Amino acid sequence: MNLSYATTDTPAGPFTTVVDADGVVLASGWTSDVAALTGLARLDVVPSEKADVGDVTKAVHAYLDGDLTAIDAVPVRQHSGEFLMHAWDVLRTVPAGAPVTYSEFAVRAGRPPAIRAAAQACARNAAALFVPCHRVLRLDGTLGGFRWGLPVKRWLLDFEAARQLSEYRLAPM
Repeated sequence: MNLSYATTDTPAGPFTTVVDADGVVLASGWTSDVAALTGLARLDVVPSEKADVGDVTKAVHAYLDGDLTAIDAVPVRQHSGEFLMHAWDVLRTVPAGAPVTYSEFAVRAGRPPAIRAAAQACARNAAALFVPCHRVLRLDGTLGGFRWGLPVKRWLLDFEAARQLSEYRLAPM
């Protein structure tokens, strides 16, 4: 398997993306430690470093420039059981600027009583940003957990909310 990775500076810290030869995201997160990402995604191949990873890096830059939907079309591949795979697909439908609670996420995933399983889907997500687990909050609106730290989660949510508000203000009436 031919893998590569690139790290992008973001206001929330370094963001590294590991992709396969077809440009499919296998792992990503707010770290410059590629070994942490390959371990998270259970990859046994050492990726080669590149200045960028093509369309994926372009999507990250577009997102950071305010196009919050730029990451939506980026292909992602993660492997797990049926529920987690489905839950990760559902996470990709949660729009920027409109976070949901773990309970709402469980409902959207088709298993209303499976709130802990929904939380596990977030915790086991190896493709942060592209599978936006940061958009899931506790029932009381607090952040809950995030593998890359609560300051990064807070920055992402604030960034997305500000961009949504900015788009709303710029929309013609």
